[in-house]
Amino acid sequence: MIPLFTAQPSGKNMEDGTSSNPQSIGFTEKLKSWLSWSWTYICAVWFAMVLTMIYVLRSPLKLQDTLTSASVFLNTLTPKFYVALTGTSSLISGLILIFEWWYFRKYGTSFIEQVSVSHLRPLLGGVESSTTTGLFSSVNGEAEPRPSVSECKVWRNPLNLFRGAEYSRYTWVTGKEPLTYYDMNLSAQDHQTFFTGDTQQLKTEDTVMQKAWRERNPQARIRAAYQAIEMNHECAAAYVLLAEEEATTITEAERLFKQALRSGKREQRVQDQITSLRPFEIITGKDINLLVYIKRRLAMCARKLGRIKEAVKMMRDLMKEFPLLGMLNIHENLLEALLELQAYADVQAVLAKYDDISLPKSATICYTSALLKARAVSEKFSPEAASRRGLSTAEMNAVEAIHRAVEFNPHVPKYLLEMKSLILPPEHILKRGDSEAVAYAFFHLQHWKRAEGALNLLHCTWEGTFRIIPYPLEKGHLFYPYPGCTETADRELLPSFHEVSVYPKKELPFFILFTAGLCSFTAMLAMLTHQFPELMGVFAKAVSRISDVGLSQPEQASLASSHFPVPSLLRKPEM
Repeated sequence: MIPLFTAQPSGKNMEDGTSSNPQSIGFTEKLKSWLSWSWTYICAVWFAMVLTMIYVLRSPLKLQDTLTSASVFLNTLTPKFYVALTGTSSLISGLILIFEWWYFRKYGTSFIEQVSVSHLRPLLGGVESSTTTGLFSSVNGEAEPRPSVSECKVWRNPLNLFRGAEYSRYTWVTGKEPLTYYDMNLSAQDHQTFFTGDTQQLKTEDTVMQKAWRERNPQARIRAAYQAIEMNHECAAAYVLLAEEEATTITEAERLFKQALRSGKREQRVQDQITSLRPFEIITGKDINLLVYIKRRLAMCARKLGRIKEAVKMMRDLMKEFPLLGMLNIHENLLEALLELQAYADVQAVLAKYDDISLPKSATICYTSALLKARAVSEKFSPEAASRRGLSTAEMNAVEAIHRAVEFNPHVPKYLLEMKSLILPPEHILKRGDSEAVAYAFFHLQHWKRAEGALNLLHCTWEGTFRIIPYPLEKGHLFYPYPGCTETADRELLPSFHEVSVYPKKELPFFILFTAGLCSFTAMLAMLTHQFPELMGVFAKAVSRISDVGLSQPEQASLASSHFPVPSLLRKPEM
């Protein structure tokens, strides 16, 4: 078995936890451990004493007579009683099952299990299920905040496709809509915010473009863009919309983006002539965002048309020109293009800059780092040989990198290993969610296939990650605890025909399964007793006779003479 990487707690933090009043804390811990240790033996001794007491007092308590009376009573019961008993039991267990299922769907846990863990376990000397410090402590021992719904923020997909040239063509071929209205509405909000600027300084064409982004009908958006161009032939935002949605090929989209870039620069020169300020100072936030967007899409057009070196140069220039716009994640476009060129040294240089502990992570960063380390050892990697001789240092680094990537986003491996079918990525993604996994695998699967043996190493090691992470994800191993709001957001971003990957899947608690089995069993008994009363009566009589095996013949005779005669159980019940 391949060994797994486990983090060791920091010694400093361990010392800090016991530095205050060590004598009292040590005595309390010893007392608790002693009580917990002795409780099991006390229960065992008590149970043995109860059994001994029952055996000694079996004659005064008349246990044999009580058992005999119970046997006679069972023999006097008719099939109607068994029908009523099993029907009532089935109804009660069914009601419990419905309540348990409703509680599980709403809160994700069993009510009976929650009560037993929260209230009964502390009374029996167990450890409480959760503490404020223990649940959300990082690998360094520092307390981390509980992930909230606000952390499930959607981000613009750095590698989103073109609506007219790619998404629309998919719809024409398959008849399916690859984008949801929620996803497109987020894009409309982005365009209004970044491309139209302050509402108090809107021009006439900007007002038209604001309405254009909000239109749900693509043809209405295109008509509004042409209307804005009629008002101002240098409306760059209108050309951007046409390039995104009207162009049916990447070549046509590139032509329109170049026209938008010329219009944007021309408008900038006009502003330079009007004012005496420097160009950087007169460019508003709207102008900067628009120019960055256009240049980035032009680089993506060059990448899709096979001019990869040109695309890499454009991306590098864009990152140098606007270094403060790191939130746009242009480096992810650069990483994908460099991987296509197989410039792995340049990829490592980019990762060294952006794979920093203080910077937010993404599936692209984590899995690209894992790919580079796996590529160094995957060609000669063999699970059988590794299990015999152990992992080398390079192999261990690759396995640790894969574990790190899988912990960040556990949905990606199934797409890379083609255990799940891919779809077109959405325009927005949720980090650590299924939408991000789809977007990453859609563009990077070819790079993993190109590295010989990398997918084999991923296949052999990725599931070992889940043995490291505490379950049910109370705390993370290398990252924050996995957020529980990803499923809801992914269902909004991904189309309905796609089966959303859910992690971790909610397993049915034992008490729900037990109640379902009990309900089904009692319902089956009630149905059989109602349909076959004679057969079930014979079965009940045979069961009752088993309890009479220990009685001697004189005792059975005296018992039969001292009680009323047993009615026949073979007659049919009255309807």
